[in-house]
Amino acid sequence: MRRLKFTKMQGLGNDFVVLDGVTQPIAMHAALARRLADRHFGIGCDQVLLVEPATTPAADFRYRIWNADGGEVEQCGNGARCFARFVFDQGLVSSRTGGVKAQDSIWVETQAGLIAPRLEADGQVSVDMGFPVFMPAEVPFIAEALAPTYALSLPASPPATTAGTGAPDFPREIEISVLSMGNPHAVQLVADVDAAPVTTQGPLIEQHARFPRRVNVGYMQVLARDAIRLRVWERGAGETLACGTGACAAVVAGIQRGLLDRSVRVQTRGGELRIHWSGQSVTMTGPAVTVFHGEIELDEPR
Repeated sequence: MRRLKFTKMQGLGNDFVVLDGVTQPIAMHAALARRLADRHFGIGCDQVLLVEPATTPAADFRYRIWNADGGEVEQCGNGARCFARFVFDQGLVSSRTGGVKAQDSIWVETQAGLIAPRLEADGQVSVDMGFPVFMPAEVPFIAEALAPTYALSLPASPPATTAGTGAPDFPREIEISVLSMGNPHAVQLVADVDAAPVTTQGPLIEQHARFPRRVNVGYMQVLARDAIRLRVWERGAGETLACGTGACAAVVAGIQRGLLDRSVRVQTRGGELRIHWSGQSVTMTGPAVTVFHGEIELDEPR
């Protein structure tokens, strides 16, 4: 039996178990991620975040993410903000970087490349999320050529897990924008996000054969040129209250379609994010909140 220290955090209701792998050795694996994420037998979260020492001189830390299903993924926007809040609040930044202050950026290594989060004066966290990727092979997405949007054919019936729920039917041929924000996204424009078939159609798109590594599925309702509403079905986690990379992907898709300006307020079920895309890297700003600290006993040897 061993005890593992953790911090529970949330960004707009998208919740995380954050582990300090700098000051305590942690051998993360899929089964452990599923155990920690379990809302009945573990701590409960959408994703598990692990802080580790950087493996490259260009970064201050390494950031790794596991979804609730145990799969390790490339990027998580709400998690990136919580990561930044955690390393500042726990004193890890000054000990690793020699005195970086709040409102300065730190460089964080992820599977998708370097990101640069910083704490703002109002307590919010901004993250330079890097450049969106549109080439299908790099998302990855199976397509003959790069296009502004793509037609996607869906199976004739919903998956067994959602059949018989009384959820409304949905079109079998849909139009999506496809891009990567460090992880793959398919964004669909809808008239009313509350009526969108997120829990029935979302799993079909997530598992679609044209997405070799699965995909996060966004449903975007445009309110004005500077405001949208958004729901996201996240691969390996289901619908979450907010998705940071999903917000970035939706705004980029909306700008590309000529529907949005460069700075957009994104209303999620958990709260609001601010996204800015100048045509270069995407900046995301929003809250990151510590819920509690604790320890969990694991049936594993020390």
